[in-house]
Amino acid sequence: MEKEKAATLSRRDFMTAAGIFAAGGIVGCAGHAASPVPAAPEPPPLPWKWAKLDPLEAGRRAYRGYLTKPPGG
Repeated sequence: MEKEKAATLSRRDFMTAAGIFAAGGIVGCAGHAASPVPAAPEPPPLPWKWAKLDPLEAGRRAYRGYLTKPPGG
C-alpha cells in the first residue's frame, strides 16, 4: 500500500510542492536583488593631457574630410 502511494502523486500534493518551489524561488530572487551593489572603483587618470576642441572647427574639418575622401577608403 505504501509503495502505491509513493508512486502516485495527487493533484493536491503537486500543487503544494509547486507552491513551495515557487515561494522559494521568489524569496531567493528577492534576497539576491536586495543585496548591495559594490561601488565601481575610480578610473585611473589618462596618460595624456586633455585638449579642448572648438566644436565648430571640428565640424568644419569633418565635413570637408567627408567630401574629399573617396568612397570605401
